[in-house]
Amino acid sequence: MPNMSPKKTPMPSQDPKVRARNFLEVSQGYTAEMAREEASRCLNCKHRPCVSGCPVHIRIPDFIAQVAKGDFDAAYDIISDASNLPAVCGRVCPQESQCEKLCVRGIKGDPVGIGRLERFVADHHNAQPGKKLKKPVSNGRKVAVIGSGPSGLTCAGDLAKKGYEVTVFEALHLAGGVLVYGIPEFRLPKTIVQKEVDNLIALGVKIETNMVIGKVLSIDELMDEYGFEAVFIGSGAGLPRFMNIPGENLCGVYSANEFLTRTNLMKAYKHNALTPIMHAKKVVVVGGGNVAMDAARSALRIGAEKVYIMYRRSEEELPARREEVHHAKEEGVEFMMLTNPVEILGNEDDFVKAVRCEKMALGEPDAGGRRRPIEVPGSEFLLDADCVIMAIGTSPNPLIKSTTEGLETQKWGGIIVDENGRTTREGVFAGGDAVTGAATVILAMGEGKTAAKAIDEYIRNKAK
Repeated sequence: MPNMSPKKTPMPSQDPKVRARNFLEVSQGYTAEMAREEASRCLNCKHRPCVSGCPVHIRIPDFIAQVAKGDFDAAYDIISDASNLPAVCGRVCPQESQCEKLCVRGIKGDPVGIGRLERFVADHHNAQPGKKLKKPVSNGRKVAVIGSGPSGLTCAGDLAKKGYEVTVFEALHLAGGVLVYGIPEFRLPKTIVQKEVDNLIALGVKIETNMVIGKVLSIDELMDEYGFEAVFIGSGAGLPRFMNIPGENLCGVYSANEFLTRTNLMKAYKHNALTPIMHAKKVVVVGGGNVAMDAARSALRIGAEKVYIMYRRSEEELPARREEVHHAKEEGVEFMMLTNPVEILGNEDDFVKAVRCEKMALGEPDAGGRRRPIEVPGSEFLLDADCVIMAIGTSPNPLIKSTTEGLETQKWGGIIVDENGRTTREGVFAGGDAVTGAATVILAMGEGKTAAKAIDEYIRNKAK
């Protein structure tokens, strides 16, 4: 009989006051008993609405049924048929707006904790010694993947499973892309990312780090001189945006990308770190997405006494995951809704000392359907701060476009592709944030999967 409890099985987590000052993982995962209890809430619906909400189309009821029976290895095999990064997705995917949003149990209570169960299954698998993936027989065809973020790793993994000789070219010194430089340790431990990368290496994927494509090598050279029959661009969207307000060039103003890269990839929060970071006391984070939450919560852990999230719309419009907002509030982050910075003020040494702000109101909906924020006349005020972090979005770096003939992009920088990830350049495919701009890990994975299928078809058709 299904477990008809209207509530999810609670996830153990660190106490907010304790975790706000350390970088250990916040949520501590299910035990086997908890996982089986939660899995028994699944009704195994005939029409499987949850599957249609998953960008990589994991057979969700099937893997959950195996968890309920206690066959965690079988559950992992089902998940890994569709996803190359299950331990990552179980932690950072916005399940509440995808698979869990469509769960029938969510009509009269909590949906089944699909993400929590995926995380449990992946962690259970990764904790077992000797569990290695078998390298497929090579088909002798070579594919290059630019970028080792979610889209690149997914594309690489899917192609490797089909026997392709895949080489991933990563600009940084570690593989993982945004998973290692953008998402904090307390949400996604880097050992988890490395384990997922190791699984792909076991499938035969080669990882070349410190390779800035467009500088070290061009796409033309990869195809013409190194013999790659197709190239997938999954280089992400690492170019930060700023507001272009006075004072953004002051010391103590960061893009969220820089702040999080210093913190996550370079471990600047450690006392012996070679990469410096400002240990500010009063921090203002501008933006309302997951990146803003990550930056704010990281600033607390580095030692800030006050951290503010400043967002020009109301809390209802916050694009961040509800769980991340809830965790940030628990940890002491203060939310300043309907507020916008108009100037950053500095002291005589050109360090941030305050932010001039104005109150906002919501007007008519904009092109995206959200109510447009408008200034409230005479509402300006000063807020003391010694650090400002801009988390208002990113766009693709133009380096690859500027060094590749025949590759067309949108005006804002996103690579133009068709529904299968094909670019305007023969044999070159793209996906993830390099195409869409900053989005979610799982959407990037879905695009990597789509492109891998198209690359396989492209190369097989060439061989005929």
